[in-house]
Amino acid sequence: MRRRPLLALVSRFPFRMVLLLACFAAFALPSEAQTGVYAEFSTSDFHSPGIDRQYGPTFGFYHEIFHPPFFRVGFDARASLLGSDSHKAYMGLIGPQVQIHPSVLPLMPYVEGLVGVGNVNVGQGGSFINKTAFAYEGVIGLDWTILPRLDWRVVEFSAGGFGGAGASITPRNWSTGVVLRLP
Repeated sequence: MRRRPLLALVSRFPFRMVLLLACFAAFALPSEAQTGVYAEFSTSDFHSPGIDRQYGPTFGFYHEIFHPPFFRVGFDARASLLGSDSHKAYMGLIGPQVQIHPSVLPLMPYVEGLVGVGNVNVGQGGSFINKTAFAYEGVIGLDWTILPRLDWRVVEFSAGGFGGAGASITPRNWSTGVVLRLP
């Protein structure tokens, strides 16, 4: 008597286990990736004596890789150009992003942890610092879909710092801007 290989394989596993694995695979398989570009206006308090609030643009892009129900996982790459000629902090950062996508509301909160490199130029006289150093930043924000491919980045707060810059410079940024989701 000849046995069929597929039938013999299926008969070894209980039906429930196969069904459970199929359901898991359906949720775990990534759907179409989403990419977006954004531009923000940012204001920063460097939390350093003698340095006033600084202003400048933050811009970048994100790419979502994993799409389980109700949230997205991807990465964000950004540049922040905060300050003027006398006091500035320029950073290039990249890191993971997790965004919640509720199906009934157009609001999408997100969190990020970013690392990269930054150039800090602060102080005057004997306490002047002009150094390129390791930079890090934690970000939390809220996007609101206002058109099918356009989001308003209602608010974003980020806190970070520079490792090995020789001073305690810890920018705290507040930002708002727009996000264009690409097809």
